[in-house]
Amino acid sequence: MSTENHPDNLPGVPEEPVARHGMFGVTDSGDTSGYGRLVVRRAPKLSSARPYGGYFDEIADGLEAAAGDSYAGMVERVVVDRGELTLHVAREHLTAVMSHLRDDPALRFELSLGVSGVHYPEDEGAELHAVYHLCSITHNRRVRVEVSCPDADPHIPSTVSVYPTHDWHERETYDFFGIVFDGHPALTRIEMPDDWEGHPQRKDYPLGGIPVEYRGATIPAPDQRRSYA
Repeated sequence: MSTENHPDNLPGVPEEPVARHGMFGVTDSGDTSGYGRLVVRRAPKLSSARPYGGYFDEIADGLEAAAGDSYAGMVERVVVDRGELTLHVAREHLTAVMSHLRDDPALRFELSLGVSGVHYPEDEGAELHAVYHLCSITHNRRVRVEVSCPDADPHIPSTVSVYPTHDWHERETYDFFGIVFDGHPALTRIEMPDDWEGHPQRKDYPLGGIPVEYRGATIPAPDQRRSYA
């Protein structure tokens, strides 16, 4: 097959980084709409420069003052997008950053709204992300903390010692995404059966085709159910 007209070889189309070709990444579909030659490029990771605006600079200043010389190694990048502040933190410094955000009088993020996981298969070396939403009741402010780890080493320090309510949240994130929270008091599945294979909210998890037993009733896989068409 000739590669002369392959999307990568078209004038003006950068070779890298390319996320996928075609509308949905489907090949050999017989599509004549022209979408088969679409090139979807990976967007660069966002990073915002100062001033961040509003109270965001005060949060950054407060954390930098609390962390001292360690701040540069703790915070990998800062993103301000759609009126929200996200601190991307190196995983080895996560508990220290969380402690500073909770305890420093200039910050006082006393309340955590939970832990959630995200799976970015294309983010090589940082495929798994854990996201923490914090709220300062004292100062009426919000901040998001995000930390990543590679799929080959899915370990992130537990923050239960800082925010005890993260106990069940970290268990859920482990259950659905496979992130191992080191130091968690009892990191076990919380929704899926203990012997369940895989982590259902990862993007590489198979869709359908899995028989499910619920309270003694066997639910057939989607491709085996009765058709009402």
